[in-house]
Amino acid sequence: MSLAEDKSRVKTDRPPVEGLAVDLKAADLKAADLKAEAEPRVTEARRPDHPAPNSASQTAERRRRRPRRWLIALIALIVIAIIVGGVRWWIEASRWVSTDDAFIDTHTVQVSPQVAGRVQSVLVVDNQEVHAGQPLVELDPADFQAALSQALANRESAQGQLAQAKAQLPVAQANLDQARAQVMVAQAAATNADINLKRDQMLERMGGLAISRQQLDNDTATARSDAANLAAAQQKVAASEAQLALNKTQIATAEAGERAAAAQVAQARLNLSYTVIRAPEAGRITNKTVALGDYVQVGQALMALVPDKVWVTANYKETEIGEMRVGDPVNIYVDAYPGHVFHGRVQSFQAGSGAAFSLLPPENATGNYVKVVQRVPVKITFDGDPSAHWLLGPGMSVEPYVRIR
Repeated sequence: MSLAEDKSRVKTDRPPVEGLAVDLKAADLKAADLKAEAEPRVTEARRPDHPAPNSASQTAERRRRRPRRWLIALIALIVIAIIVGGVRWWIEASRWVSTDDAFIDTHTVQVSPQVAGRVQSVLVVDNQEVHAGQPLVELDPADFQAALSQALANRESAQGQLAQAKAQLPVAQANLDQARAQVMVAQAAATNADINLKRDQMLERMGGLAISRQQLDNDTATARSDAANLAAAQQKVAASEAQLALNKTQIATAEAGERAAAAQVAQARLNLSYTVIRAPEAGRITNKTVALGDYVQVGQALMALVPDKVWVTANYKETEIGEMRVGDPVNIYVDAYPGHVFHGRVQSFQAGSGAAFSLLPPENATGNYVKVVQRVPVKITFDGDPSAHWLLGPGMSVEPYVRIR
């Protein structure tokens, strides 16, 4: 639109004015028009009953609307960012599965004596940190020391009996050898006597002139005597063999007795060592009930030992574990330490729901059945050693977040 057209329109639309005021207003409009030509114009639809605004008012209106456009654009960007962020958060949040039915768990060790006795000293206090093998309680060792001395004496006696039995073995062997030699001598004499007797008997049958009756009787008696000596020598060999076998049996018995005595010594020493009750592994002392002077029995609970190695038992709903896998990362939030995140991984799943292993498991085949979502215990282990700087004990409430793949 040209300047002349604007002027004609102004002249047509404006009310009639006379004199100097008309000229001043025309000059002002001309300056405003020159300034407006350097800026973009905004064309507005005008209603027939309103006069057209001048260029100065249009410029002012445009200036007022410009910040509004920036504000609307900024709000739109914020809304888009919120929507995009919300979608991304929802997608990421859907990859995490959490539960508040979870707690710190461990295998608590009950410390108890293996022998009965009077408590002589208590070497630990409640909640004390102990290492593996550290003495916890000492019992009176007097009775066990006496038992050890008696066992040592019995072992020495058994060793003496074993030595005596072994010493008799060569004697028995020599007696057997001598008896066998005597059997050989008696065998030779009996053989010679038998030959003489047979010769005398043959001479007697030939006429009886070459041998007297007395010689025949003497040779007969000698043959019988030598045969009896041979039988006696053979019996002596049998007796010597039996004695040798007996000596060997005595040696075996003495060896068994010596081993039994050695076992009694070992047991006595073991019982004596049991008078010092030691920590089976590293951990913290809890629930201590023993006191100085107590007489304790075998298996009596004196205190509990909470090991340093702990894990999380999380009872997830059965509808939440379908996509979980062993090794999935877990963020663990412990109620006792707000603001701190422990990291761990899924270690294993229990083969069955927790209710199936309860004292009174449900029996769905009886009564009216109502389906209830069951919970399955999931074992989650910590990465590293969380107990090195944090006091984590069984029963503490946690909230694990498992990131499914």
